[in-house]
Amino acid sequence: MARLVVVIVAVAMAAWWAVAAVEGLGINWGTQATHPLPPKAVVQLLKDNGIAKVKLFDTDFAAMSALAGSGVEVMVAIPNKDLATMASDYGNAKDWVKKNVKRFDFDGGVTIKYVAVGNEPFLKAYNGSFINITLPALQNVQNALNDAGIGDRIKATVPLNADVYESTVPSAGRFRPEIAGLMTDIVKFLAKNNAPFTVNIYPFLSLYLDEHFPINFAFFDGGSTPVNDGGIMYTNVFDANFDTLVAALKAVGHGDMPIIVGEVGWPTDGDKNARVDLAQRFYAGLLKRLAANVGTPARPNQYIEMYLFGLVDEDMKSVAPGSFERHWGVLRYDGQPKFAMDLAGQGRNTMLVPAKGIEYLPKTWCVINTNAKDVSKLGDNINFACTYADCTPLGFGSSCNGMDTNGNASYAFNAYFQAQSQKEEACNFQGLAVPTETDPTTAQCNFTIQIKSSAAAAAAPVAAGVVVAALAQLLLLW
Repeated sequence: MARLVVVIVAVAMAAWWAVAAVEGLGINWGTQATHPLPPKAVVQLLKDNGIAKVKLFDTDFAAMSALAGSGVEVMVAIPNKDLATMASDYGNAKDWVKKNVKRFDFDGGVTIKYVAVGNEPFLKAYNGSFINITLPALQNVQNALNDAGIGDRIKATVPLNADVYESTVPSAGRFRPEIAGLMTDIVKFLAKNNAPFTVNIYPFLSLYLDEHFPINFAFFDGGSTPVNDGGIMYTNVFDANFDTLVAALKAVGHGDMPIIVGEVGWPTDGDKNARVDLAQRFYAGLLKRLAANVGTPARPNQYIEMYLFGLVDEDMKSVAPGSFERHWGVLRYDGQPKFAMDLAGQGRNTMLVPAKGIEYLPKTWCVINTNAKDVSKLGDNINFACTYADCTPLGFGSSCNGMDTNGNASYAFNAYFQAQSQKEEACNFQGLAVPTETDPTTAQCNFTIQIKSSAAAAAAPVAAGVVVAALAQLLLLW
């Protein structure tokens, strides 16, 4: 009997290990897609892969309802567009907390840990649009959480881009001169409320923005000349970036402030360096370090709370920063894994557990009509398709770059056809396109079939009994 118990325990531990992620690992769940995954399927996906934390970009009711009873820790968010409302009137912040936090905060509800106030509001590209309203919004939201009696366990923070600080070497890190005073006030307010500093760090962008950047310095496996900072050798840009922030915090009197990495990842398409093999290399090195609690030179042997970016590709994201913006997912748009990835950080050649219960549209594609007589408006029709659908894989250095005119047209037409849920009228383009049941996919270029919008009905249930009770309470509070 004793031997049987030992065997059962061993099997149970092996099953747990198979899905265990690095302790406390989180991931960003974005939903800017024409056909987003059903929320219940996403929550089951998180649980199947042992991902304990998720960061949202809003408080979507369907997502929050699916998270109820799951045990997944959540960072909810207030979008930048709502910062002025939060800043202008404390009553607005109180109402927001009541509707979007208190409403879900009950036994069997959503385990909310943080409220993200804005998202990279001081990004240089915003030209100061949110400079005067971010701190008042942060103050009002945290004070509203405090007044609601939940501020001791739910903290407001501001996810900031790494461009809020700068330096030639990490130890000399300081906040940008034009916002140094504001950043000092934000840090002091966070410290007063025992809240963390949240920063988004993207080694990929260092490479993307500087053609002379040493590529190996973006990864964690060596091969690049180290940066010598007073005898401290930096072998990768992530550590250097993180420690620049540590120095900036120290310079304003809070060098021990907890730091959350709100976003970190590597895209897989849309640029010559946005590739599956490089994403796999990046995550393998990052997760191995996280699992071992390596920390950084300024904070050695320390756990770093971190949210990978992101969960799935989003075909409606703005491409203003670059075409890669729609390809940050460690999973495809349909919840299927792109590459081997060991979330436990042990370097095993294992794939993520895919989304379950996902239904697809019929296997019908839209391609160029090679029998069309008049192709004079082909360019205009391709432009139209790519205005309303994702054609970023056709760009230079991307996965579908290099096809001939017919191939480019077929890709664009099919992208639009799928984005329009395969409506018959979406595959015409003035007679230049025809539907086909023959897959036009090539060795390098995948022509997708979209998922059904109604796939939510087929999603795996999440803690059904608890969620039913939780939803009942949510509806009462609606």
